[in-house]
Formats: sequence, structure tokens, C-alpha cells
Amino acid sequence: METEGHVAAPLIPEERHQELLRLLRRSGVLSIRTLTGLMGVSHMTVRRDIATLEEAGRVVAVQGGVRLAEEPGRPPRARAGRAALELPRKRAIAEHAASLVDDGMVVFLDAGTTCESVVAHLAGRSGVTVVTNDFGTVRALHGLSGIDAVHTGGAVDPDSDSASGPLAAATLGALAVDLCFLSTGSWDAGRGVTIHATDKVTLKRAAMAASGRRVLLADSTKYGTHERFRVAGLDELDLVVTDDELPAAAARRIEELGVGLHRVPAPAAG
Repeated sequence: METEGHVAAPLIPEERHQELLRLLRRSGVLSIRTLTGLMGVSHMTVRRDIATLEEAGRVVAVQGGVRLAEEPGRPPRARAGRAALELPRKRAIAEHAASLVDDGMVVFLDAGTTCESVVAHLAGRSGVTVVTNDFGTVRALHGLSGIDAVHTGGAVDPDSDSASGPLAAATLGALAVDLCFLSTGSWDAGRGVTIHATDKVTLKRAAMAASGRRVLLADSTKYGTHERFRVAGLDELDLVVTDDELPAAAARRIEELGVGLHRVPAPAAG
């Protein structure tokens, strides 16, 4: 900060690290371009600071930016916090996903804010059945004409406002699903779709097994990251729907796996 007749001294590395963490606690995920503007430092300086904090286990570098690392033994950021992140991308992905839904389909919507956003674009469909483990999605479907809702049941996770585990998987095993929309917080061409909890692996695998077509809905900020438990390789999917900021090199790797890829233009935030 500057005052009249005085120019503030540049922050030392430790001060920059603390400021970067403070900004991430407020926003969750930030691009390198945004950080250079907020912190008033060079692109290279931000990258060095990210590398230092990543080595210390405080942050995780993602394509074009950085996010906070999850603390060991602590579940991911609560849904209310995640819902505010990357909204233009999520809405654009959700709208495109809804265009894949035809009348009469049975559709699985995974837990998460991106999949829940698909519901708003299903108005006017006829004879569609939506199967979900997500309580927010069920609430959004309430009163929407032309659509039947089926909740999987299962063990309730208050942080994600969803259910999972073997009971939820058993419900999916009794259904014939036309189109499965999966969500994830981490995905990569090499490691595939990964998540933090084994009970969610069971649920997602059951949804994939029950479905004729499997589609991943995931924005580009989550690409290049991974969690402990693997759900599936990207080559087990039929299509990935993401935003148009996914790097070209990543897009090529995905297409080389024989997976369809739709990169959707996201409107500018604001």
C-alpha cells in the first residue's frame, strides 16, 4: 500500500506466501493472471511462490492457476463454498450437458454443483427420469413438470449434501440408465478421474456400469490434479465436457485416448 510521499516496500517471500494463502482461502481457486494483478508481482514470482507452497503441501498447482490443498484427514471444502467457484464455467458446461438429454431418457446426475446446474436447463423435456444421489438436485427437480426424480438413498454426507456407499450403488444396479453425468474435483489424462473417498468410488462405478453412455462434467481448473482413489481412466468414458480454457496439449492427450471432447466457451464473469 502506498501513502502520500511514501512507496510501500516490496513484500518479502514469506509475506507474499501468506498473502497468496489468504487470497486462496477467500476464493478457493485463482488463476496466475489474477494473482499477479492482486499481488502486484510478476508472473514468474507468482509461479515461484506457488512452487514453494506446493512443496510444503499448502497448495496444489492446476492448469493456469492454483488451489488450496486439502488438509490431511479433512474432507473437501463444503458445498456452500464450492458452489461459488468458477460459476461461469460450470453454468456453460451444465447448459451444454443438458443439450445431450433427449425426451424419454433415464439420466444419472452425480453429486455436485455442476451436475445440479444441469437441472435448470431441462425444463421442457418430456418423459425424462433423473436418478441422483444429490439432495440439492432432488430439491431443484421438485415441481419440474415432465421429469420424474429418483434418489438413490445411501449413507448421507452432510458436507457434499449427497449420499453414497453400497446402498446407493445397489439402487443404481437395479436401473437401466441411458446417460450418466459424472462429476469430480480432480481429473487428468494420465491418472483419470480420482476422488478422496472410497464410498464415492463405489457409487460412481455403479453409475458407470448402469449406463449406456458415460460423460464427465469437469471444468479446466480441476485438470492436472489428483486424489488418492481412482474412479476410472478417461478412456472408460465416452465424452468429456469442459470449458475452452483447457490447454491444447491436454485436449490432444484426451482425444488420443479415443474419448470425445467438447470444450464449451464460458461467458466472462461479472
